[in-house]
Amino acid sequence: MPLLRIAVGLAVAVLAIALDLPSQNDGLVAHEWGTFTSVAGEDGAAVSWASLAGSADLPCFVAHLRSQGVKYVPGFVRMETPVLYFYSGLPRTVSVHVEFPQGVITEWYPNATRVIPEQTFYSLSKGQIDWDSVEISPADHSKLPASAGMSRYYAARKTDSTPLEIGTEHEKLIFYRGVGNPPVPVQPVFATDGTLDIRNVAPEPIALAILFENQNGNIGYRVVHDLAGLAALQPPELTAHLQDLRDELAGDLESAGLYRKEALAMVETWSDSWFEEGMRLFYIVPREQVNEHLPLIITPQPSALVRVFVARIELLSPAVRQRIEAAIDSGDVSGLTKIGRFLDPFLAQVQRSSARPFDSHVVAKAVRRLALDAKTHSCIE
Repeated sequence: MPLLRIAVGLAVAVLAIALDLPSQNDGLVAHEWGTFTSVAGEDGAAVSWASLAGSADLPCFVAHLRSQGVKYVPGFVRMETPVLYFYSGLPRTVSVHVEFPQGVITEWYPNATRVIPEQTFYSLSKGQIDWDSVEISPADHSKLPASAGMSRYYAARKTDSTPLEIGTEHEKLIFYRGVGNPPVPVQPVFATDGTLDIRNVAPEPIALAILFENQNGNIGYRVVHDLAGLAALQPPELTAHLQDLRDELAGDLESAGLYRKEALAMVETWSDSWFEEGMRLFYIVPREQVNEHLPLIITPQPSALVRVFVARIELLSPAVRQRIEAAIDSGDVSGLTKIGRFLDPFLAQVQRSSARPFDSHVVAKAVRRLALDAKTHSCIE
């Protein structure tokens, strides 16, 4: 019998490792990943932009802040897809409390017990969301909600997380989003010679930063480790392979604490956006900053809690600037709308630095078209 118990124990341990699951002796484990998106101005500081005015990418069963006006409230940072996973071999009931002191929560699923504020038009501060009774149920095989259209939301389910139930709603994760004005500690500035100077103004070093560029499907990237103070990077050579970057980034996220399937789910969720045309800087946000700007309390406290957030800073690169100027000069409204949700802050930078006047009618048409698209498609059916 002792040998049998040992054999069973070893089998369970091997299965737990294979499925990214903690053993029962480890108790409750919680893992979270998410992103912060901002736009850099000429001086490297984050600029305000209507971050909620982009096209819909969430299914209609996801709840929203009760105000359409918030779509057009400018903020510095879009907090995108934080997802919280639980791992447990036993049924448990927990509560989850999230604060966003310098922002508001705008979308979430499953249904929350309370969201503060319930609606907003102008104030992006003192946000809070609570789930009071989260039933973590390893034996729950309920059908999860779906939509006819495709959404990046579903990639986050591709893990071995324990199913959960809140009220009558079932999921494998807790999802939420927000918008606000927390400080952005990394300031990227283009020097006159084309070098990008990246300055970390926070006390904590940045474990990983990646400068990425995509021009007409040709990509390149440069990696910086342990960024403290200033680093100068030349624009990347556009000879890299996207799959190599995806694999490297997933490995870095795993090294930061995520399970392998979580890291792959995060990369898959954002591949269409992170690696689209343009130039941007990614970095792993220090855990101290995540806890400060997005406090999370889980009761009872898990035996292990991992939080891995990636910040994205969108840059007006020389190539994107040329695209915008050429589109305005030729009256190419479609070319401008391809810039998407970053068009407004980029236009402001281009206009400030340009000596020649722009055709305001072309710009106005592009801005209206983007606004209409955001208004027409509020969610994915």
